[in-house]
Amino acid sequence: GRREEDNRRVKKRRKEGKKREMEGSKTHSSESMPGDLSEALKEATKEVHEQAESTEFMKNFQRGQVSLQEFKMVMASLYYIYSALEEEIECNKDHPAYIPVYFPAELHRTTALQEDLEYFYGPLWREEISCPESTQKYVNRLHYVGQHEPELLVAHAYTRYLGDLSGGQVLKKIAQKALHLPSTGEGLEFFTFEGVSNATKFKQLYRSRMNSIEMDPATKKRVLEEAKRAFLLNVQVFEELQRFVSQSHENGHPAQQKPELRTRGTSGAQERGPAPVKEGEKTAMKHTDMLPSTPLARWILVLSFLVTTVAVGLFAM
Repeated sequence: GRREEDNRRVKKRRKEGKKREMEGSKTHSSESMPGDLSEALKEATKEVHEQAESTEFMKNFQRGQVSLQEFKMVMASLYYIYSALEEEIECNKDHPAYIPVYFPAELHRTTALQEDLEYFYGPLWREEISCPESTQKYVNRLHYVGQHEPELLVAHAYTRYLGDLSGGQVLKKIAQKALHLPSTGEGLEFFTFEGVSNATKFKQLYRSRMNSIEMDPATKKRVLEEAKRAFLLNVQVFEELQRFVSQSHENGHPAQQKPELRTRGTSGAQERGPAPVKEGEKTAMKHTDMLPSTPLARWILVLSFLVTTVAVGLFAM
């Protein structure tokens, strides 16, 4: 009887030891996560960030395998994404989880993208662009978050805007020279933040404001998961664009063919090329006018473009 009692005591001590070990592990895991939301986001999205950088579309951009049509497709997708994001931001600008990071004059990109699309496509640009299925999925998620879980908007805003600010001014100068764009900055409004005089200081302010948002652990975890989702949505967007590019090459029209995308807006919109050039009017530019003549210049351009717009999440410290 005494031996059985001793065995029970040993098993009990082992069980209690394992319990304490598990509790200690959980505590250590909790303590290892950065307390600041901005740092926690950066840490949590490392893996999906690498996944986004590894997409075939991004690799092709880095090799300089890009046409004007592909560049315009990217800009159109960004227009749909930012339109949805900023529509929901405006609807939730007074929400406690977003008030501290509401900077419309400094950050919002929809108007800038509209100007760029008019420059590339002409005044009828809305009839020229279409919304791919994966981009529409991204748009739908943004609207869902804004309408049902507005506290998660901060994850999408942080991922997009701080990525835009990182290297944006450098990109503007490179693209302006490589693409022979006007010195007045036309076609590059997306990368121009007139309301931000110092990008580094503004990003520090933004992170500080975001870290001040009152958020319980459960909500913080959901924000981190939403940031990961944002990266995966970006991956899907560029995987679909790569499929369109591949199809165009297979059909023998890599630069001219416009992929059959799901049209957003009027169902009667037809597929057509850029608007005809009219003197004294901003219109779509020809391929030879837009793309640099040397492979090195093309490589520098597209790599810079990716770092600042596609590879979201790499934020300058």
